[in-house]
This record gives sequence, C-alpha cells and structure tokens, in this order.
Amino acid sequence: MKPAAAALVLGIVPIFALGIAHADIYQWKDASGHTVVSDTPPAGSAGKEVKVIGKQQPVVKGEATGEKPAEAPKSLAEKDLEFKKRQQEARDKADKEAKEQKAEADRKENCERAKRNLAAIESGYRVAEFDDKGERKVFDEEQRKQEGDRYREFIAQSCK
Repeated sequence: MKPAAAALVLGIVPIFALGIAHADIYQWKDASGHTVVSDTPPAGSAGKEVKVIGKQQPVVKGEATGEKPAEAPKSLAEKDLEFKKRQQEARDKADKEAKEQKAEADRKENCERAKRNLAAIESGYRVAEFDDKGERKVFDEEQRKQEGDRYREFIAQSCK
C-alpha cells in the first residue's frame, strides 16, 4: 500500500468511527420479550418503552411518561455533603432526644420529691426548716397548711 493511500485510510476510518461512537443507541423489548439493541429506533415506538443509551443523560420514552431525563449520577462532593448533612441531622435528633429524656427525668424527680414533702407535711410529725441564721424553725399549723397547699398545687400542675 502506498503511503498516501495509507494516510488517507488512517484519516478517514477514525472519522467514520467517531460518527458511529456518537450515534444514539436504542434498547427495547420486542413482541416476543427479547431485548433488542440497535442504532435506529423501532418502528412505531410510541407504544413501547425505548431506552436511549450512549448520551450524557439517558432519556426514557414511554406512553405514560413522555420524555424525561434520567437523574444524573451524584458527584463525590455531593454524596459527601449529603452524608455530612445526614450525620448532623442524626446528632441533632440525638441531642434533642437526650434533652427531652433529661427534662422528663427531672420532672419525675421533682414530682416525687413534692409528693414526699406533702406526705411529710400531712403526717403530723414536726416539720422544720432552717432560717437565714442557720437556726431550726418548726412549722406551726398555719405554715403547715400553706406548705401543704403549695405542694398540692405543684403536684396538680406538674405530675400529670
């Protein structure tokens, strides 16, 4: 083969190959259920699902859907961002649940403490508190009644 002819063949063949490589490739199932792959769409493809292969974003053609581009694959940065977002949401949820559990535990403890104090006030035993000087001051009947009413009100509001 002459060098000029070889150069011509080597120059033309890649051009044809490029055209074929950029052609659309169609995939569908025929009437017997076999998958068919071709560079030309099937005749009367309006009633069939035809998948176009070889483009940046594949297009699915069908009766009900019309034409819609498929979702492009996510980049590594987008996946990482979504992962970090899910982690942050999980941490926020765990923090919120921990705060709610602590608040519930505190509420129960305060409720039990108020019930014990009310029982002590109603028991008839001497109840005392310490004043500012650190001296013990025993409740009289009026103070006992006021403290009992205060505990009952707290229990009614907080212990539900």
